[in-house]
Amino acid sequence: MGKLTYQDAGVDVKGKAAMLTGIAAAVRSTFTDRVCNEPGAFAGMFRASFPGMADPVLVATNDGVGTKTKIARRVGTHRGIGADIVNHCINDALVQGAEPLFFLDYFASARLDRPVFEAVVEGAAEACRAEGIALLGGETAEMPDVYVAGEYDFAGFLVGVVDRAKAWPRDVAAGDVLVGVGSSGLHTNGFSLVNRLADRGDLDLAKDPGGLGTTLGAALLAPHRPYRKPMLALRDRVPVHGIAHITGGSFKKNLPRVLPEGVGAEIDLRSWTPPPLFRHLAAKAGLSGEEPYEFLNMGCGLVVIVPAADARRAVDTLVSLGETAWVAGRLVAGGGVRLV
Repeated sequence: MGKLTYQDAGVDVKGKAAMLTGIAAAVRSTFTDRVCNEPGAFAGMFRASFPGMADPVLVATNDGVGTKTKIARRVGTHRGIGADIVNHCINDALVQGAEPLFFLDYFASARLDRPVFEAVVEGAAEACRAEGIALLGGETAEMPDVYVAGEYDFAGFLVGVVDRAKAWPRDVAAGDVLVGVGSSGLHTNGFSLVNRLADRGDLDLAKDPGGLGTTLGAALLAPHRPYRKPMLALRDRVPVHGIAHITGGSFKKNLPRVLPEGVGAEIDLRSWTPPPLFRHLAAKAGLSGEEPYEFLNMGCGLVVIVPAADARRAVDTLVSLGETAWVAGRLVAGGGVRLV
């Protein structure tokens, strides 16, 4: 039997070390004064001091970008993938009312591609800086026998904090109104369908199919947007009872997660017009009626629950903050979510 090195087995230890050194500056640029370690430590250290909070509660979440990475590979643009998962996790913690503290990432592939890896991690660092979050650490794995050559997986883990008195949801009841807030596109959901359409030649990613103002590929890769700043600003002006992040499973799967037993929701599909991107994908897939609303956000990335008396003020406040917002439905006695 001949000599077999780790590199012969498909893992480039030296190359990985060089890549990690290359992203150290981007990671360090996200560090706040609460971070107690340098990039490359075995574990991240974060000072747990929350002045002004009577009863601080930690909120933790994690998720993955999923098959949106395949569209990034098709288009050759990867930086937004890093922002995708940071912002997705921010929004999931926001549903509990939490402000984010730090983020950790996980990048894995069959073979590490330095330009792709650096673009993804630098995109994550940029998103962290924009929201004041420390990119506290992460893991980079090269596993040739697990992942398909040319593909990669990117996931994230976020910890935030909220004063228990401000945690959501609270006081949610039948009669409350649902306010929709616009998305920046598909966010990080629905890409298994998109990839299947691309595989069978139904999508031209290099062209604008009409109404997008950019190529279809660029529109699909628009980063999952964060809602933290407008939502926390809204909380200071309107009694918010809760919010739902519209991700996988769209309205029917996500709204019930913040509703108490005995309360259901009605979404008025006439209250907004889905952007051209969603209409194009639905047409290419042959979907009609409620079908695309079962798994796509259809231009509504967040649903805010407010008292009926405050609904108009909530919409006006969000619009004044630069958001696209509208009254999208109401809560009713019963259960489940109806699209009407």
